[in-house]
Amino acid sequence: MNLNLAGHSIAVFGAARGIGRAIADGFVAEGCSVRGFDRESGADFITTGDVTSYEAVKSFAAGFEAVDHVVFCVGIGSGKFGFPFWNLEPSDWARVLEVNLIGAVNVAHAFAPRLIERGAGSMLFLVSVAGQMGSQTDPPYSASKAALINFTQCAAKDLGPHNIRVNALAPGMVKTELNQSIWAAGQKKLTEDKRQSFDDWAAEKIKKVSHLGRWQMPDEYAAMATFLASDHAKNITGQTINIDGGWVMHS
Repeated sequence: MNLNLAGHSIAVFGAARGIGRAIADGFVAEGCSVRGFDRESGADFITTGDVTSYEAVKSFAAGFEAVDHVVFCVGIGSGKFGFPFWNLEPSDWARVLEVNLIGAVNVAHAFAPRLIERGAGSMLFLVSVAGQMGSQTDPPYSASKAALINFTQCAAKDLGPHNIRVNALAPGMVKTELNQSIWAAGQKKLTEDKRQSFDDWAAEKIKKVSHLGRWQMPDEYAAMATFLASDHAKNITGQTINIDGGWVMHS
């Protein structure tokens, strides 16, 4: 399938590694010009910064002569095992919401005027299946992603009349550092005789949550992200698209 994205200008937040880096590489493979933003560098095309700083995000946006598509692939957890929720303190919530939700809002505010000027383009927010089912593993993370799904719908309604599409892409079980942190936090709550290696934990969990019984890979999200940026998806907006092996099904 020819996506006809060659020459498009892309901003990818969270581009240093994991899904974000796979998405950045996916757009490069389509002939796009990609600039990344991350709290760590890792590559020449990445600007170092914090998405919670609106000034930093605005400065990054101002550096684009033109921009066609914006991808927000940033997410942190509390670093604690949140089941039940009172295992956490209220103070554990603020940073997660600031990064996962307000960071995305900062990006939307900074880039919306640039996209409106062009009268075309798209935004894509990486969310999570956790935001659709009240996952108890990390309530601050789940709540922040649920809020971002809602904001995606709000932004899609606001930007639709300007021919700008806004969607959310929800990963399921992906072998990234975030999932390793979830494993580590859970293991701390167990006695020594009940602890598992990451590989054993991962193999057991994926059989429970995925109807296909396999982990998802970062390049799958790159393929969907580039498709959603293309004209093949010109009538797709306000949607949350799951790549999760069938973990979350809505009837």
